[in-house]
Amino acid sequence: MLSVIIETQNDEDPLARTLASLVGAAVEGAVREVIVCDRGSSDGTARVADHAGCTFIAKGKIGQAIERAKSDWLLFIEPGARPLEGWAEHVAGHLANQATAARFSRSAEDRLPFLARIFLSKRALAEGLLITRKQATGLARKAETADDLARGLATKRLAARIAVAPQR
Repeated sequence: MLSVIIETQNDEDPLARTLASLVGAAVEGAVREVIVCDRGSSDGTARVADHAGCTFIAKGKIGQAIERAKSDWLLFIEPGARPLEGWAEHVAGHLANQATAARFSRSAEDRLPFLARIFLSKRALAEGLLITRKQATGLARKAETADDLARGLATKRLAARIAVAPQR
């Protein structure tokens, strides 16, 4: 089972889209909880999180969200990103056989050309991040944001696909 952590700031609509994509996995038992770590929203982000039954951390730091997580594995995902059908099965297979961090593969519509991936990709969480709580706790000591936590981390590529959140 996973704890999903979503870091937000004025992401009411993107958060709703992401949470909707997680419902099936929650019903199947793959997602244990969703923690929304908010960085000071002034829109309806807190209301969306509350209506969806998420744990909401107002003006939180990423380390606080990791400490609150109940699962040994964490999935960090950007608001607006949507794991695509079948993702929970791929993640379950990875959790059963691996102890390494992993990222989703981009959907066909979201794939970047090779040079764009190297020079333009500034968002370390664009493909999400699946990581053990223990490893995340260690990395969070030096990270201000979830994106900082994911930056430069060696990961395995999952067969599971994700529709990447639009650029903000």
